[in-house]
Amino acid sequence: MMSKQPFDLVIRGGRVVLPDATKQIDIGIRDGVIVALDEDLGGARSEVMAEGRLVLPGGVDTHCHMDQQPWEGKSTADDFNTGTLSALCGGTTTVVPFAMQMRGQSLRAIVEDYHERAGSKARIDYGFHLIVGDPSAEVLRDEIPGLIAEGCTSIKIYLTYDGLKLDDYEVLNVLDLARAQGAMVMVHAENDACIRWLTEKFIAARKTQLRYHEKAHSEIGDREATFRAISLSELIETPILVSHVAAGGAVEEIRRAKARGLPIYAETCPQYLFLSADDIDTHDLSGAKCVCTPPPRDKSNQPAIWAGILDGTLEVFTSDHSPWHYADKIAGGPNTPFHRIPNGIPGIETRLALLFSAGVNGGRMSLQKFADLTAGAPARLFGLHPRKGRIAPGADADLAIWDPDRSVTITNSALHHNTDYTPYEGQTIKGWPIMTISRGDIVWDDGKVLAEPGRGQFIARERPFPPQQALSKVLAS
Repeated sequence: MMSKQPFDLVIRGGRVVLPDATKQIDIGIRDGVIVALDEDLGGARSEVMAEGRLVLPGGVDTHCHMDQQPWEGKSTADDFNTGTLSALCGGTTTVVPFAMQMRGQSLRAIVEDYHERAGSKARIDYGFHLIVGDPSAEVLRDEIPGLIAEGCTSIKIYLTYDGLKLDDYEVLNVLDLARAQGAMVMVHAENDACIRWLTEKFIAARKTQLRYHEKAHSEIGDREATFRAISLSELIETPILVSHVAAGGAVEEIRRAKARGLPIYAETCPQYLFLSADDIDTHDLSGAKCVCTPPPRDKSNQPAIWAGILDGTLEVFTSDHSPWHYADKIAGGPNTPFHRIPNGIPGIETRLALLFSAGVNGGRMSLQKFADLTAGAPARLFGLHPRKGRIAPGADADLAIWDPDRSVTITNSALHHNTDYTPYEGQTIKGWPIMTISRGDIVWDDGKVLAEPGRGQFIARERPFPPQQALSKVLAS
């Protein structure tokens, strides 16, 4: 029987996007949690009138970089204050950035430092992925199991980048630990040898212009590294998620693995739908604003990414928000060679609106598909379900109210990240989140920020998979 106690907040009359339907109902919230979904709910201490609006789950962005410790002498432009501010202004209510360990570092010390960085700054809820750049026996034995028990239940590994890349033997050790611990492993799947070899050849030939960034990060290298990551996952019999899928060939490898019944998951990002190699290949260095890895491909590649999203090959749509100031991008001067430009672009505030405009308003996908790509699936795959990523009784009241018809021309001056550009400058889209609610608190109200730094909470995530202590079939045979 429903309590007669007044609700703290009722959202009235909106079109509420539930996992299996869209209904015009009220949402009753008490103590930061959704407690009722029905028509004509009773009294509340506060109300939001949402007639003519959509009410969607608050976005869950499980691939973003904030307050990342210096790498190659530089730090990301956003800390947890401005990064989570930008996120909430774009309709996102939960973020999972990366605590990055490089060779020779203690992962435990990195995570403790990250708690210090986030605790007083985050405006919305957050968790941490563990980037493992040095899987020593001590780290695998003494640090990672304890960190997983404390709610950092996902590990990211790299197949490229000096100081981070693991060889196949090290990857197998990490996958074996993840199997035993029930953790998700994310893989940055690019072939390091291909990148180094091609880069050396281009530099030797004095081909240093921006367009050679995309060529040095070959699609073939993406495809091979994706296949290799899948193969190592299959050997250990543990799930992986292939991060920021950019190339159609990689989509094909993931699709084939899924067809064979393997637990392979994958994500993609806005830059692979709304940017292309043409945006990097500029006569000046302005194309550096779009340099990231893997890079945006030729426009002819975009249909393969859309197909992967729409047929379920790519379950998750994240931002890979990794912001740099433009001056840092071109710190080497007007002739900065492509391999000296920091990789990464901002996008946490525009992620949802770009996909909504092209996906929902573009007639490509349903509201349920959009909500699952941007909130439901990442919550399930990274141990945030059932608390996050859905509109249902018992879930946190993390919501975004959208004006589906609002036309917005993206400009950096209107965004809230702490960098001086957006790669989507001048793009006009239809549909925008006008209110964001985090655990029952209105944190963004159509241009007004209502969340203070430090109100966000660390979310200790569940293990997304049951731990498997038994040997794999290969070892048991």
